Amino acid sequence: MHPYLIPLQKQLKASADSENAFNQAAYMKNKFKFFGLTTDLRREVCKPFLQKDILPAKQDVESIVKTLWEMPQREYHYFAQELLAKYQKQFQEEDIDLLEYLIVNNSWWDSVDFIAANLVGQYFKLYPKKRKAYITKWISSGNMWLQRTCLLFQLKYKADTDTALLTDIIKKLTPSKEFFINKAIGWALREYSKTGPKWVKDFVSAHSLSNLSKKEALKVISKK
Repeated sequence: MHPYLIPLQKQLKASADSENAFNQAAYMKNKFKFFGLTTDLRREVCKPFLQKDILPAKQDVESIVKTLWEMPQREYHYFAQELLAKYQKQFQEEDIDLLEYLIVNNSWWDSVDFIAANLVGQYFKLYPKKRKAYITKWISSGNMWLQRTCLLFQLKYKADTDTALLTDIIKKLTPSKEFFINKAIGWALREYSKTGPKWVKDFVSAHSLSNLSKKEALKVISKK
């Protein structure tokens, strides 16, 4: 284990709460183990390890992140993605392979959504020429989490959203019966409706979407 992780592991174990851990695991359908830290406590414990003057060298990050991702407790996974976010501006072309690894391993909505919106979104801004190849690959992969990432990576793009690309992705995934895909279609549209409400309203009218996707897409517009 990298020396950077030893004191972090000690702090997380010292803050464990078995009752909370049981409840958190149940909420996540027992897909992961937990130490049982509340979100606020976890952030408090982890904050010192995310300070600029203590961060590990960029060349060590992939190994550290993968080590964390292979640990059973979900708090390690949360920390891994938050650590990686500290290096967004330093992403190199090959880092897409690490992002893909994180998406397809220990996959669930809580990790995939963070990775999509915060990490993959930033990566494709830095390397737009890589976008088409990976979106095409992920859409055709049959992996629900890679497909969800395609829908959500533009969540924070606002006016920079590529609506033609979003349209193409949604049309390709609309036949899906997966809850997490239909929910993400609606979420992507709802988020963009804060920037382009007319575009979203017209899109929903013009396309055959699931009831879930429509409901999610029009939430913000309906309130207005």
